[in-house]
Amino acid sequence: MERVYIGLGSNLADPQEQLRNAVQALGLLPDTTLVRVSSFYASDSLLPGQPRYTNAVAALDTALAPLDLLDALQAIETDQGRERKERWGPRTLDLDILLFGDRLIDEPRLKVPHYHMQARPFVLHPLAELVHHSLQLADGRLFSDLLADCPFEGLERL
Repeated sequence: MERVYIGLGSNLADPQEQLRNAVQALGLLPDTTLVRVSSFYASDSLLPGQPRYTNAVAALDTALAPLDLLDALQAIETDQGRERKERWGPRTLDLDILLFGDRLIDEPRLKVPHYHMQARPFVLHPLAELVHHSLQLADGRLFSDLLADCPFEGLERL
């Protein structure tokens, strides 16, 4: 079993309910245990004109391989009405693998650590509820450094 952190986000169709449903679905994944979920946070979209997002991070222990987990997460997104019409578009649910044990993954479909997490307070601050701040990521960066460079600005803890 490896500890994996999943970013959850939604800005359509009752985002808090979407996240609650996603957490339930994560708890039902095969060979996986839902360990803990952060608080929910609201923030403005990175793109103008989109509704506000609700985000959280979940910690899982899983025996699934990274791409198998990715497939399972995308199936949950689809089950909850996600349509992939445009990159960065509004969505009912977005599930991203942020960290996967101590693995550094560079596959066409999956980059871990998640490639933009260092610039996203709606990822780092929920993650900070679940990890020790002295955590060293697989790419050598310290979580405490990422967090220090990413202020809480624009977030509302729900």
